[in-house]
Amino acid sequence: MISLEFHCHTIASKDSLTRPVDLVAAARRKRINRVVITDHNSIVGAREAQAIDPDLIIVGEEIMTTKGEILAAFVQEEIPAGLSPKETIVRLKEQGAFISVSHPFDEFRTGGWKESDLLEILPLVDAIEVYNSRCMLPRFNRRAREFARRHNLAGAVGSDAHAAFELGRSLLLVDQFEGAVGLRKVIRGAKFRVRWSPWWFHFVSRYASMKKKAQKS
Repeated sequence: MISLEFHCHTIASKDSLTRPVDLVAAARRKRINRVVITDHNSIVGAREAQAIDPDLIIVGEEIMTTKGEILAAFVQEEIPAGLSPKETIVRLKEQGAFISVSHPFDEFRTGGWKESDLLEILPLVDAIEVYNSRCMLPRFNRRAREFARRHNLAGAVGSDAHAAFELGRSLLLVDQFEGAVGLRKVIRGAKFRVRWSPWWFHFVSRYASMKKKAQKS
């Protein structure tokens, strides 16, 4: 099996200062086999990292919809924020992307979902995130895990790393795969290796957001 980081960010996200080259170096150092870079509403950082190491990096995106955040892998064209979940999914399916849902029940994030909205898109997604290292309370991940079990959904996990030192805190262990089609075939057999990230990790992204705002003003 190989290790797969499914949720992480670079400087292309509004709340990260991690350069793509540094993220690639961290992944190599930690011996992570594949990394899906999922910047907020952008694939710029992922493309830059993939140019450095095409075998390591998968281009993804974390997309803010009108109801919550979608987490996608094997994205070919950037999807803008602010679309409905169904329109976002249609655009992702047109490019053959693997479609998941970010931290679906995290009540502390604007990207969280209402269960009724999530139920509407269940037949259209490949997985949901059942463990996110940056969820502050265990019940948020527990609820996602129970929801996935109840609806027979595949689960994904991710570090949601906004700094290089966070990379790999939560990993999927999966059989070798190629492309989104291959990932769909192996995702249900995945094993999870997860670790919670303390509350102070969020200061990293807060600092990044504040620094970028200050630079614009």
